[in-house]
Amino acid sequence: MSNNIKNRIIEKSWNFESSNTKEYTHCYHNYPAMMIPQVARRLVKEYSNNKTRLLFDPYCGTGTSLLEANIKGINAIGTDLNPLARLIATAKTKLFDIEKIKKYLTEIDSLFLLYNHINNFSDDLFSSHLIHEENHSIADFKVPHFRNINFWFSPEVINKLAYLKHIIQHHIENDIRDFFLVCFSETVRESSFTRNGEFKLFKISAEKLKTFNPEPFEIFKSKIFRNFKGLEELLKISNGNVKSNIYGFNTSDKMPDELFSSTEIDLIVTSPPYGDSKTTVAYGQFSRLSNQWLDIKNANQIDNILMGGNGSYRKGYVNFDSAKKELMKINEIDSCRFNDVQSFLIDYHNSIKNIAPFVKKNSHVCYVLGNRTVKNINIPLDLITVEIFSNYGFKHINTFVRDIPNKRMPKANSPTNETGITSPTMNNEYIVIMQKIN
Repeated sequence: MSNNIKNRIIEKSWNFESSNTKEYTHCYHNYPAMMIPQVARRLVKEYSNNKTRLLFDPYCGTGTSLLEANIKGINAIGTDLNPLARLIATAKTKLFDIEKIKKYLTEIDSLFLLYNHINNFSDDLFSSHLIHEENHSIADFKVPHFRNINFWFSPEVINKLAYLKHIIQHHIENDIRDFFLVCFSETVRESSFTRNGEFKLFKISAEKLKTFNPEPFEIFKSKIFRNFKGLEELLKISNGNVKSNIYGFNTSDKMPDELFSSTEIDLIVTSPPYGDSKTTVAYGQFSRLSNQWLDIKNANQIDNILMGGNGSYRKGYVNFDSAKKELMKINEIDSCRFNDVQSFLIDYHNSIKNIAPFVKKNSHVCYVLGNRTVKNINIPLDLITVEIFSNYGFKHINTFVRDIPNKRMPKANSPTNETGITSPTMNNEYIVIMQKIN
């Protein structure tokens, strides 16, 4: 059923209300606004063919579309500026040696018991499966120091997390280390004083702090066993002849010639940000504690480098026929918020402009996106996306409208930035299908 706006088609079959969104390694690590695998799977199936060799995701997040491409037997390339997202995407799409991981699984409980005897054990207590590196015994683990660490973690949790990190870095083999780092990252967040239902960093209430007593070792172990089951499921259906490569380049700046000079893109399946991280989904804040524990430099600045970040530093102006009235209204109400929107749209436009030349003729791009609200004004990002791609040699095929029954999104935001005044966030996603014609 069409709603008569630029080929928008309301299609309930895209909702996937009762589907298991944690199949295979999609179960690895929570992350904001993840595209559900069933949407990516259907797009890969319907818009690829037996000549499709490469899928590209320019805002790959935790790698949902990359994994679905690999399952279909298609190589994939993804890029994301958030180091945590890249770590998760790399782990999700890697076919780890399951026998190696099993060896460590049998040792987990022993490692935790050793923590209680940290000052009077010798290295020979460890199984031969654990690799001892000179000058890196378990007793030498170091507690990291970063801003506000004691605000977000109790002293006991800090010590246990430092111990876990040391084990992963110095006693687990390189080729399976990312599997354990992903489990560690989620343990960091769930052991912290953050309100886990939020994307931004908010501390739990003083009342909840009284009874909050996380056990990092048990959390870590539960994540290992959950992810191990997901890996087992993936290995049963995987195609070992394909792979994903994940990078950290910014498509708003340029596309690396050395990466795409001899390869053209057969298919794009992606879910771009809905707006800058500061005012929509705070990917950087969500990831900050994990990135700090993983020794990522400037972890507290991630949101500033993502699309639309540091709006005051963006130069230029973009205007869209498809959103002219909406943008003018926002500018009339609040010029600062208008500049935030413009900053994002400049980056978004430049990204599509840079991507477009590398897409093969007749190939499809599929953008799964939401239309955000600013100052109670809805910005039609789906129409803007169609307009931009149309300017660079693409034609619009369809826009499917789906409900969001199970996507992890904020329940409400503050469109006016006034305390206590909120409005519902996006209840729909728009699946924009374009095809390269020139």
